[in-house]
Amino acid sequence: MLRWVVLALFISVFASAEVQKKKGKTKTQPLSRGWGKNIKWAKSYEEALSEMAKSQKPLMVIHHLDNCPHSEALKEAFVADKSIQKIAKEDFIMLNVVEETGDKNLAPDGYYVPRILFVDPALTVRAEIVGKYSDHLYAYTPDDMEHLAANMKKAKLLLHSEL
Repeated sequence: MLRWVVLALFISVFASAEVQKKKGKTKTQPLSRGWGKNIKWAKSYEEALSEMAKSQKPLMVIHHLDNCPHSEALKEAFVADKSIQKIAKEDFIMLNVVEETGDKNLAPDGYYVPRILFVDPALTVRAEIVGKYSDHLYAYTPDDMEHLAANMKKAKLLLHSEL
């Protein structure tokens, strides 16, 4: 009888330890996901569209994956570039997504990562603002930060020239 009590006690202690271990692992990740902690990030595509309508600022959507080496390299370059961080913080509604939004307009040439697209407050995806690559038009690499900054300025300029 004593063996059964000890066995039951052992099992309950073990189960309790597993529950505590799982609780410790469920930390919520910040909205920035490492793309810039001083930038205000939208929680969802729908929230970003709503904020864009209120502010009349363009939306920049960064599609990436957490464990993708190309996404990670781009993220590091994006964070290290102070001019991009400043423009993003001041002039854009920012959204980074690790899952597709469901809006097929945000994947005009396919579902690959990383890719960056711009949307204006009239809800038009600015498909003409592209990166340097003909096979993945909206892809950027860490060496493309100057081009990305120019495209951010172009998105901002197009918005103001069309209003």
